[in-house]
Amino acid sequence: MQTAFYGSSKTAPFFAPSQALIFQKTLAQAVTCVGVGVHSGLETSLTLYPALPGTGYVFVRSDIAAPKNKLKADYQSVVDTRMCTRISNTYGTSVSTIEHVIAALAGAGITNSLIEVSGPEVPIMDGSSLVFSEMIKEAGTKVQNSSLPTLKILRPIRVEQGNASAEFLPGLGRTISMQFVDYGRLGTLTDETVFSFDLDTDDFSELLSDARTFGFFEDAEKLWAAGLAKGASLENTIVIQNKSIMNEGGLRSEDEFIRHKVLDAVGDLALAGVAIQGTFRGINSGHTLNNQLLRAVFETPDAWCMV
Repeated sequence: MQTAFYGSSKTAPFFAPSQALIFQKTLAQAVTCVGVGVHSGLETSLTLYPALPGTGYVFVRSDIAAPKNKLKADYQSVVDTRMCTRISNTYGTSVSTIEHVIAALAGAGITNSLIEVSGPEVPIMDGSSLVFSEMIKEAGTKVQNSSLPTLKILRPIRVEQGNASAEFLPGLGRTISMQFVDYGRLGTLTDETVFSFDLDTDDFSELLSDARTFGFFEDAEKLWAAGLAKGASLENTIVIQNKSIMNEGGLRSEDEFIRHKVLDAVGDLALAGVAIQGTFRGINSGHTLNNQLLRAVFETPDAWCMV
């Protein structure tokens, strides 16, 4: 992985006058769902609870005794980004596949929630954030009397890996823009596409929530042979074989692949713990680069200021 920093600013971080405040928000009541873990194949329950201002996203493993069962979901707690985002605490307790539920929370503007899960995986549901978004609508939301800290990008900062890259650019809003380039593996299923999502003005539940995760049949066979992806099926994953969609009914939209990449980015970038004022631009970026970019940002304090 190569990290490149662009721009000539050497100004130390400073606190600028506040612009439009983003208020913290939580759920109005608890709400629960039950599904299977994509890797274990075991039934798992998940409950979203309201939380106090400043809590952020905190997972609680109901199958493990306190204090080992609590995990703060932030970019520093991420320990694995292969195929999903997995977090761990100092006791070694972990929770994986957190990105879809975090994306639904962040997409709804929820900044504080306790997330109770009965095992080491968030249930995969249908492979998208749709069920989680519907749960949030059912629970309702509550605006809290505290603002969310905002980090303003002052100069570009970028990370790269192979033919993929992710960067933050200075900008007035909070936009996530993803470019997905097909290098022949998908055939005629998709061309080079770009999709942008504005966290402040666009509707996550309408534009992104139903976009499912996707993978290739030959890769799934390897995972099954390794004892992984026991819960993966055509019910929760778009499966591609010989450049054709195996799922009955095909894609939910022509741009479902790129929309899911943006959905993942919403979840991954929400682990910053602050609102990031600027434009995220990714090219084939996934969990690994998204997390590496957040780490690069916080390791480069002259590239931003707190607003």
